[in-house]
Amino acid sequence: MIVGVAVIEIHVHESQSLKAKRGIVRSILGRLRNKFNVSVGEVGGQGTWQRATIGLSMTGSDEISLRRTLRRAITFVEQTHLAEVIDSDLEIIRMPLVSDSFGEQGLPEQSEKGLSWDEDRDQRDPERRETEE
Repeated sequence: MIVGVAVIEIHVHESQSLKAKRGIVRSILGRLRNKFNVSVGEVGGQGTWQRATIGLSMTGSDEISLRRTLRRAITFVEQTHLAEVIDSDLEIIRMPLVSDSFGEQGLPEQSEKGLSWDEDRDQRDPERRETEE
């Protein structure tokens, strides 16, 4: 599985209140959701009148198409002229292959101790393991 993440920092010049800025940001978020089918939200600048940070994410199996779609989404925000894009960043994260951690039936293999991710969680939180035993 591949995860694509993008962050766009915008400046809303015409905004003189939080309400005006939120209206513009909400419009941009809705357009991104509808046009590019990405998960999107305002992730920073909620208390400022003219600045906002928008986060986008999507998953898939093809890095090239994820990168292309997120780049097009960033360009789309620039071309709406609702706000000035101050900065943007894009990152692609490769998650471990599903076939490496799942058995034939597509379900996690379970040992006597529990699922493999339980061991990692037990190492980080030894008190949780003791209360379960």
